[in-house]
Amino acid sequence: MYWTEFLTVALIHLLAVASPGPDFAVVVRESVTHGRRAGIFTAFGVGTAIFVHVGYSLLGIGIIVSQSIVLFNALKWLAAAYLLYIGIKALRAKPADPTALSAALPVGERTARGAFTSGFVTNGLNPKATLFFLSLFTVVINPHTPLTIQAGYGVYLAFATGLWFCMVAMLFSHQRVRTGFARMGHWFDRTAQLLAIF
Repeated sequence: MYWTEFLTVALIHLLAVASPGPDFAVVVRESVTHGRRAGIFTAFGVGTAIFVHVGYSLLGIGIIVSQSIVLFNALKWLAAAYLLYIGIKALRAKPADPTALSAALPVGERTARGAFTSGFVTNGLNPKATLFFLSLFTVVINPHTPLTIQAGYGVYLAFATGLWFCMVAMLFSHQRVRTGFARMGHWFDRTAQLLAIF
């Protein structure tokens, strides 16, 4: 019954998570500077932080819907406006700066905890992630979908995010691949974020 909604959530999330942003930059930086192990732990941190966004989205939107349908509709329009904004911004995206992506952290041994914390904080404190999840849970997911189903979506989103950035970490352990992707990343960013609107 909820497969269509789940597939829509999964597709929009895939397009959003694949678009270069702060999470992408921190995973690449950790991978290039400190190696594959650090990059993977950073990816775990990013994926774990998704639970924070899912948690307040579920609790906050549930309260808003129960208190005021007018307020919920206002939030929904604001969320839709944000999705339109990121689509327009994607059209104007410029090529990534390879020197910025390769900005090195202090060279040395990177602890798993340090790498994990770096990913967790980057995603958890990213206001764009906050807006994305509020948009997802107001525009895409029906407020009447059972809370357990919505929580299941959240588990998927966290797992899929962590898995994606683990692959990014493995890929960008190779310098030539990283440099090539940095040159073409803006085209991917434009396409992915435009499609996310629909």
